[in-house]
Amino acid sequence: MTAPATALGRARSWLYVPAHRTDLVGKALAGAADAVVLDLEDAVPPQAKDAARAAAVATLEAPRTGPVWVRMNTLDSPWARADIDALASARPDGVRVPKATDAVAVAELAERLAVPVHLLLESALGVESAFLLARSHPLVAGVSLGEADLAADLHVRTPSALRWARQRVVVANRAAGLPSPVAAVWTDLADLDGLATDSIAARDDGFFGRSVIHPTQLEPVHRAFTPAPAEIDSARALLDSLQAATENGQSAFVDDRGRFVDPAVVAGARWLLDLAPALDDPAAPTAAGRERP
Repeated sequence: MTAPATALGRARSWLYVPAHRTDLVGKALAGAADAVVLDLEDAVPPQAKDAARAAAVATLEAPRTGPVWVRMNTLDSPWARADIDALASARPDGVRVPKATDAVAVAELAERLAVPVHLLLESALGVESAFLLARSHPLVAGVSLGEADLAADLHVRTPSALRWARQRVVVANRAAGLPSPVAAVWTDLADLDGLATDSIAARDDGFFGRSVIHPTQLEPVHRAFTPAPAEIDSARALLDSLQAATENGQSAFVDDRGRFVDPAVVAGARWLLDLAPALDDPAAPTAAGRERP
């Protein structure tokens, strides 16, 4: 079984919106986010779980122009079974699975849902199981961190303490042949400068895209994860140089800008040029599922 088209590895922003807040859902779907995540978990109080699920199904049954995913409740929660039954019929573009730890349970869930699943690692056990979870089923589209819950589980007090976990999920995704992971939510809504700085750092550390919880966070996130025109031009020039070198029988060479070019450098340029059209049209179908590490 192979994963159908998904926005992981292409969407710069993933906007969470409480599924029972239909007023906010409508604004989110009409807004600038590359993908919308209807939340059934943390943003929905227990007494509103059934209403949120019904509202999510109604949203999924209506026409939509961009990716719409759903974050279900945790697999050990009292609402999980109803979530799974509803989502298996409603067929969102994908399902986010919070607090994932058990590869067998994830595989069973993926079989039942038959849509891509994005696993959120929010505990020490989840991080330790990152690679096993990433490889647990062909429909696992990626694994990412839930940093607020992870920090609480680890009893750490500074964001820098989670840097090792960030790199752990980057390696786990790529080792499993999955796209670069999505960066976690930045919880300080007032600190957009901090969000911008942290998003650039996440990009440089191997992440692509970020979960957000308010529309004001979209602009700095999009800016961080959109390649600059100069980067695109440089990648094109490199591939032009490659064509000329190939005609001369070379596989590694120094281009006219003084850059040493080998297959690894070429792969990075091809990825960038493949990514650029998807950012011009985030809703466009793209290659998905497992890719070559």
